Amino acid sequence: MPHPLNDAALDQLFRTARTYNGFTGEVSDDTLRQLYDLLKFGPTQANTTPARFVFVKSPEAKAKLGPALAEGNYKKTMAAPVTVIIGRDEDFHEKLPYLFPHADAKSWFDGPREGREKPSLRNGSLQAAYLILAARALGLDAGPMTGFDNAKVDAAFFTGTNIKSDILVNLGHGDPASVYPRSPRLSFDEAAQIA
Repeated sequence: MPHPLNDAALDQLFRTARTYNGFTGEVSDDTLRQLYDLLKFGPTQANTTPARFVFVKSPEAKAKLGPALAEGNYKKTMAAPVTVIIGRDEDFHEKLPYLFPHADAKSWFDGPREGREKPSLRNGSLQAAYLILAARALGLDAGPMTGFDNAKVDAAFFTGTNIKSDILVNLGHGDPASVYPRSPRLSFDEAAQIA
């Protein structure tokens, strides 16, 4: 990594990027594949990569998702070109002989699922953040949310699997009229220290 990103790239990823509540445009399947092919390289603990993604685009899939949405999230989600359901595989460790072959990482997570809950949540959350940054890098906007019924989403999309839903992210081209004024952020001195 010889050079920092330029200001335009930093703005697109962070400084001027916003959480959108309304979207326009289309998102191609090819773009969604590019999105995954970027986010998959984000680091996770022992390369656990527990996140699993369902890209909801079709009217049939949206109809399955709709009943799980909180009232305030229904219209914007139904109108978004794509909604990503980000879940986490509770038995992610089964893939570690392939994903982390230089150590017996699977054994670190063997045992009851409760012992894997915290690492799957932690690392799946990292992957959700990578998805948002990858979307922005590809010129898309994102609207992450947690206002939905997890049990309904799991029943509609993950029945018979070891996957549990965590977060939804609407994707598309954000409508500037759909954002709230920028909320404040904590200063360095309020949130950080150099020890």
